[in-house]
Amino acid sequence: MGALVTITLPDGSKKEADAGISVFDFVKNHIGPGLAKAAVFAKVNGLEADLSRAIDADASLQIFTTKAPEALEVSRHDAAHIVADAVQQLFPGTQVTIGPVIDEGFYYDFYRERDGKPAPFSPDELEAIEKRANEIVAKDVPFVRSEVLAADAVKLFESKGEKFKVEIVHDIVAKGAKTLTLYQHGEWIDFCLGPHGPSTGKVGVIKILSASGAYWRADQNREQLQRIYGISFFDKKALEAWTKQREEAAKRDHRRLGRELDLFHFHPVAPGAAFWTPKGTALYQTLSDWMRKLTREDGYVEIKTPLLFNKQLWMKSGHWDKYKENMFLVQDSDTSELDFGVKPMNCPSHHVFYGFGKHSYRELPLRLHSQDVLHRNEAAGALGGLTRVRQFAQDDGHIYAREDQIADEVSRFVKLLDRVYAAVGLKYEAKLSTRPEKKLGSDELWDRAEGALKSCLEQMKVNYELKPGDGAFYGPKIDFVVSDSIGRKWQLGTMQLDYIAAERFDLTYVGDDNKEHRPVVLHRAIYGSFERFIAILIEHFAGVFPTWLAPTQAVIVNVTDRQEPYGKKIEADLNAKGFKVEFDDRGMSMQKKIREAEMRKVPFILVIGDRDMEAGSVSPRRHGGEELKAMPIGDFAELLAKEAAIP
Repeated sequence: MGALVTITLPDGSKKEADAGISVFDFVKNHIGPGLAKAAVFAKVNGLEADLSRAIDADASLQIFTTKAPEALEVSRHDAAHIVADAVQQLFPGTQVTIGPVIDEGFYYDFYRERDGKPAPFSPDELEAIEKRANEIVAKDVPFVRSEVLAADAVKLFESKGEKFKVEIVHDIVAKGAKTLTLYQHGEWIDFCLGPHGPSTGKVGVIKILSASGAYWRADQNREQLQRIYGISFFDKKALEAWTKQREEAAKRDHRRLGRELDLFHFHPVAPGAAFWTPKGTALYQTLSDWMRKLTREDGYVEIKTPLLFNKQLWMKSGHWDKYKENMFLVQDSDTSELDFGVKPMNCPSHHVFYGFGKHSYRELPLRLHSQDVLHRNEAAGALGGLTRVRQFAQDDGHIYAREDQIADEVSRFVKLLDRVYAAVGLKYEAKLSTRPEKKLGSDELWDRAEGALKSCLEQMKVNYELKPGDGAFYGPKIDFVVSDSIGRKWQLGTMQLDYIAAERFDLTYVGDDNKEHRPVVLHRAIYGSFERFIAILIEHFAGVFPTWLAPTQAVIVNVTDRQEPYGKKIEADLNAKGFKVEFDDRGMSMQKKIREAEMRKVPFILVIGDRDMEAGSVSPRRHGGEELKAMPIGDFAELLAKEAAIP
């Protein structure tokens, strides 16, 4: 009998197998053929591995099937290789560069010329590439991994005329690498860290989305490349569902609806900063007032702090070293140096505020709230509507607490977050992000901080996903990812635990032992930013806001000019009660006014004719066409008050 290895599964169970057995054979023979058939890749001792990986020693093993999001990411990397293969089959002489997985799908960059000029892919060519890629999928060719000496990899890609691959290999060798990992399917080969799925057939179906130009290594002085974007799914049903969701998302695009509903505009004179119209400002202000009310009820005090600080503050906070490239810097009029920074977040200024006075343990927790304007130097190419801007405001809060108060404060925050998201119909999932490679503070502090957040989540019985290395540079965090009405996910709220700030800013409180202690700082937000939250709400509701949130809650439409004085009186009376009501007195037909109010997605249209005027009533119609019976204006005011009540 040969040597045996012990393999530990995620549930803690252990199984023995012959040393050298592949992951696939172990799963098939010792767990079940069904799991083996669904498997895409594995983690062996926590490290990603192909199913062909041999297990030579005792190990832990986790299998990822087609149901796992991580498996879809691996499969899309497979798809990128397949698309590159398809391109080179169809267009010999085209050179490959890189093909990473992105948030939604993948892309692959190619270099090709026609008559000495960059040659973009035509729509017909993209269609042919998609067809050939799916033919490669259908052949179900295995992905085969091998390791070669770096020098041999250079020779291989030089022989193929792949100058970009050769350049990448030389860069990797310069960093000390002696060997490279290659992956081959059929005749096509690339170097890649992997892992990959077992075969091309596991990919399912590939869809080519678009093509655009790019520069090699994002350098405008280098070669111009052709970038092909694609997406893949394990089956056609999933692709069809995604396509339907994408079509629905296009209808809900907040940039289009923002124009149609007259909420905001952008202009080149202020890239990445919104111009809010009166209606957009009303929407913004409703959310702002709501958050002020909620935080005030929850024991926060609101403060305002300066917009511009000299670099002493940013050096103390760590942002000058870790974040300066994302800040707008301002020249000092005395030194002519870029020694000032416009604040990209409120945290350091809140710490300064805390330090203005002495604090007792009896005062803690101290909860600070701000809605100040912030600026971040986002790349121009990354800007997109309200979801990625340079100027924004957050529903920002910082809690200064004793260590024994952490669990209560996190729990209190989650209850508040629950209330906000439930009011707008957003469901969420939590993600716990741990220490990044670039961090401040000792491992001991990070152990305490990560342990505290994990303990809080488990005590509250909140399911969470662990995200190793995704924490902020000053501490771990819980991110709250919401799902909108068509199933898309958006990262919104956050709770970040920070042991570093108190040390860097010398923040203290006097404990019950009459000695000074360091507070713990909790950074928290629910909206994330007002701009992003509004973008998500526009798309979540498709512009049909609940009455309490709608910029205009009712439009009054008169049948003839005779009702104009009555319409103006209703408008004045309802607005005096705090509602947002408009009387449409434009000289056009009643039908056109109703149609335009429907297009504006106003919750109520109040049609008034002679009979309404005589009876002191209105005939309400809900958005969508539901007509309510005529009712006295007072009864409608009660109905509107009920539906317009802020949660």
